[in-house]
Amino acid sequence: MPASPSTARAINDRLALGLLQQDGPLTAAQLKTLTGLSRPTVADLVERLQGAGLIRVVGEAGAQRRGPNARLYGIVADRAHLAALDVRTGSVAVVVADLLGTTLAEATLPIGGDTATEAAAEQAAALLERTAREAGAGALHSVGIGAPGLIDPASGELRDTTGLPAWHRRLVRVLQQRLPATVLVENETNLAAVAEHREGAATGQDTFVLLWLGHGVGAAVMLEGRLRRGASGGAGEIGFMPVPGITGTPSALNCDGGFHSLVGSAPVCELAAAHGIAVPAAAVGDEGEKEPGAASAVRAALAGEGEGEAFLDALAGRLAVGAAAIASVLDPGCVVLAGEVGHAGGDALAARVEERLAAMSPLRTEVRAGRLGGAAVLRGALLAARDAAQDELFGPTARGPRPGTDAGPRHEAARARR
Repeated sequence: MPASPSTARAINDRLALGLLQQDGPLTAAQLKTLTGLSRPTVADLVERLQGAGLIRVVGEAGAQRRGPNARLYGIVADRAHLAALDVRTGSVAVVVADLLGTTLAEATLPIGGDTATEAAAEQAAALLERTAREAGAGALHSVGIGAPGLIDPASGELRDTTGLPAWHRRLVRVLQQRLPATVLVENETNLAAVAEHREGAATGQDTFVLLWLGHGVGAAVMLEGRLRRGASGGAGEIGFMPVPGITGTPSALNCDGGFHSLVGSAPVCELAAAHGIAVPAAAVGDEGEKEPGAASAVRAALAGEGEGEAFLDALAGRLAVGAAAIASVLDPGCVVLAGEVGHAGGDALAARVEERLAAMSPLRTEVRAGRLGGAAVLRGALLAARDAAQDELFGPTARGPRPGTDAGPRHEAARARR
């Protein structure tokens, strides 16, 4: 059944807007070539998008040739302003951007563990508002939040999780009450996977598992271009996964005795110390630290400090244990070592893990180093906010669920509205 004229126009408009976002300013002739649409159809959609305030003339092409120059059209980037927050146990980072995702202002604020819930949430909300003012942004259109913990699949809200600050959940409610914006919240590791998928190590890889290696450990599962969260939103909680070589087993309230006890920052720092690699005491187990001590240890080992080669081999063996368990169940074909530690280890650590994984599992699994490091969460949150804004302003995409999304009624970042 052919599409109605209004549906065809919506599809054509979204296609053109996607190309303008991806490839930058384009002429009408370039849009015609890239879309395959007729010249009159392109002229019509350009006029329509200009009238809607979504695109404008941003320059001219062909300045070196004779005759009239072709107009270059670009998306109106300041049509909407976006924000993203990376909410950690002891800090919050904020970035404000335009509709194309260009950063306009950013800031970070440490929040002490002894700060009361209401005060901590107010501090984080005030930081966002102050950063938006510094960016010259008006009312924010969409806000993406990356936070540790589980997202309830039914409500789309952060679940009350033992061991995580209560101000995380309170912050979402505060922002919903104070901002005339769509507020989206998603597990931090899932957002890192979206960012690495679109802009980092997993570009072009629609099925993979991302291992987040920072102060703690987590995983995100991307199958055929879609995040899989599990029945309770807990897919990827591999810190609780029982592994050999650890005294005891994890409990429902504590991951000690699980994979976390092998590759969390504190045990990795202990492993480094046993190999003669010094790690600053303040970095060990300090959630407010910019870079986990484990990342510092890996960098030192790669620089030749202590028994660096032996330490990296031992760490790779530990990581391969978890990767082998994941491969045996999911067979993802690719594992990305992300977070600050994966980024610090780079291709050298990834190659070591891949070699040991090949000896443990009959399933061929490539291991890649994450490219975005600790910035992946914030970048993923910004992508979620940008997608929400563009879906509302440009119209729903005609391509089906975007990479990094679940099929079905839920937005790829569980949506919380005022």
